[in-house]
Amino acid sequence: VQLVESGGGMVQPGGSLRLSCQTSGFTFSSHTMSWHRQAPGKQRELVAAIRNGGATNYADSVKGRFTISRDNSKNTMYLQMNSLKPEDTAVYSCKAFSPVSGRMYWGQGTQVTVSS
Repeated sequence: VQLVESGGGMVQPGGSLRLSCQTSGFTFSSHTMSWHRQAPGKQRELVAAIRNGGATNYADSVKGRFTISRDNSKNTMYLQMNSLKPEDTAVYSCKAFSPVSGRMYWGQGTQVTVSS
């Protein structure tokens, strides 16, 4: 099983980034996928999730600015991040969760830094 995040980097406040989570080794289409982030000195938090049927939910702090999506044909999940703020700075990780087996898999994370 592999989950590989990409697309992180440094951006100025107000800018945009698109994260990708390329997966392999499990049945992507049947898993709930989610993005999480952890800032220095803080606990990891859920950013957004998308179920296998396409239903989504977002943390209040990112609603209206971030959009989660998935492409089951490419086994890939995305996070479009707009209007980025310094408080969005964190390591962003993707997670796959099977509602049937309860198993979960994590990626290694990608750094997002929002700074002027």
